[in-house]
Amino acid sequence: MSIKNRVEVVLEDIRPMLNADGGDVELLDVSEDGVVKVKLTGACGSCPFSMMTLKNGIANRLKEEVPEVREVVSA
Repeated sequence: MSIKNRVEVVLEDIRPMLNADGGDVELLDVSEDGVVKVKLTGACGSCPFSMMTLKNGIANRLKEEVPEVREVVSA
């Protein structure tokens, strides 16, 4: 399974928690060097805690489950 597919599987696992608060995450790109680009949407897109959600929640989980992920950035 490709890195991008594995990242999408993890994001599918995270989505219900984001959806519960009216938000979502969209996968935009996974680069060859392990940089994952996502876009937080819905309530997550304008939430003052969105960067904390991205770094402490989404990024940590992706790095844990997909070791090739080096960094997660918001677009």
